[in-house]
Amino acid sequence: MSKSPDMLMQIADININSEIKKSNLPILKMILLGIMAGAFIALGGDASNVASFGVENAGLQRVVAGCLFPVGLMMVVFSGSELFTGNCLMIMGALDKKVKVRKILINLFVVFFSNLLGALIVDFLIFYSGQLDIGSGAVGAYAIKIAVAKTTISPLKAFTSGILCNIFVCMAILMSSISKEIAGKIFAIFFPIFAFVVCGFEHSIANMFYIPTGILSATNPQYAQMANDLYGITLHQSNNLLSLNGIDSIIYVTLGNIVGGMLFVGIPFYLAHRKVWDK
Repeated sequence: MSKSPDMLMQIADININSEIKKSNLPILKMILLGIMAGAFIALGGDASNVASFGVENAGLQRVVAGCLFPVGLMMVVFSGSELFTGNCLMIMGALDKKVKVRKILINLFVVFFSNLLGALIVDFLIFYSGQLDIGSGAVGAYAIKIAVAKTTISPLKAFTSGILCNIFVCMAILMSSISKEIAGKIFAIFFPIFAFVVCGFEHSIANMFYIPTGILSATNPQYAQMANDLYGITLHQSNNLLSLNGIDSIIYVTLGNIVGGMLFVGIPFYLAHRKVWDK
């Protein structure tokens, strides 16, 4: 009798089958699902900002943010949305010769910019909702602080932090795929995402929320002044956000996310847990 596949092989099979479907999505549907995913990640980032802005201890602040941010990926997974960082796992389908590299590149390109559009929609909604006025503008000031930090990070730090981030994200997706129960999927998603937020690693799609929100906040003199009073963010630094200085940090983070998802998770997971060693 042949052996039934073990759990890890099942995870690989489940994800490869999912990747086949992703690669064959009609472009318009891919765009719609990408917009949804970008919006959901942005909403998770927004919730973490509002919950943590008033916490002074840096470690505790990250713990609070980490408890809220995972809701974004939960909404992505449960809605079947398309998230760029998770779709880096499509490399497994290519290794299995079931997904063409050309289709992977198309998917990643379309989903990346769809995620950007979804995040930007939420950025503007949040800005005009007045939510950044919470704490007499302290949430807006906090948004500026985060954006300045993310746009002044060195290319090497952005790249390596992006790698580490997407190890957590892709493992969360792999782990959640094996559970058939909602509670199991929630636990599988929560802890890796919680860990990456606590560690402060960089996620390209999350940064599509954090950086534009900071840029929008910098247009408000009250927020900019409070960022100076609370965090020592000078008006010059706030103006640098408005001139889009440092926005290229998203590129380095994105490259790191690709390497983390493909080279550090997708490829080794496939090689270790498919039947390539049994031939």
